[in-house]
Amino acid sequence: MANPSSKKSGVILVVVLLILAALFVTGYNGLVKKDEQVKLKWSDLQSAYQRRGDLVPNLVSVVKSSSDYEKTTLQQLAAARANAAQVTVNANEASHANYTNQEKAQGEVTNSMNRIIAVVENYPDLKGTKNFLYLQSQLEGTERRIKFARTAFNGAVADYNQSVRRFPSSIVATLMGYKMKEGFTSDAGAEQSPEIKF
Repeated sequence: MANPSSKKSGVILVVVLLILAALFVTGYNGLVKKDEQVKLKWSDLQSAYQRRGDLVPNLVSVVKSSSDYEKTTLQQLAAARANAAQVTVNANEASHANYTNQEKAQGEVTNSMNRIIAVVENYPDLKGTKNFLYLQSQLEGTERRIKFARTAFNGAVADYNQSVRRFPSSIVATLMGYKMKEGFTSDAGAEQSPEIKF
């Protein structure tokens, strides 16, 4: 006949193991969900950058339609856009160094676009056209989307990092190889986001 205390101990052990298994599964699934959120928010940011890049040919086209334009400035913008298109970062490869490279390339696009806008200032007839006004609105909206996407990405990274560091999910994170992620940070003195000035 089985000892009642050993039977009770066996039941307690099974219950404890089930609780630990449930905590492990819950922690793991939570980490997976938050990791996927980081990837999604990074993809949203890439999409906003792509939208900016897609608007560049339209800007070039509108400016070219003017009888006089600065060809060098348009060439610089086209080159900056091509460079930015080559510097894309997969969500699985997101790191501070990759963010910096991509932001540098995106900054060159913004600076080139600002030079184009400065050229447009010399052509009031171009500045007032319906196409230019529409494009101006699209570019301003795109810059807002980029700012929002960066903020959302950093929020997702912070949420993920909290889960990686919190107990008991930190144990699951360590066992399953989940590591802290770096969020987007700006360079010193870059408190103001680059704006396209019209």
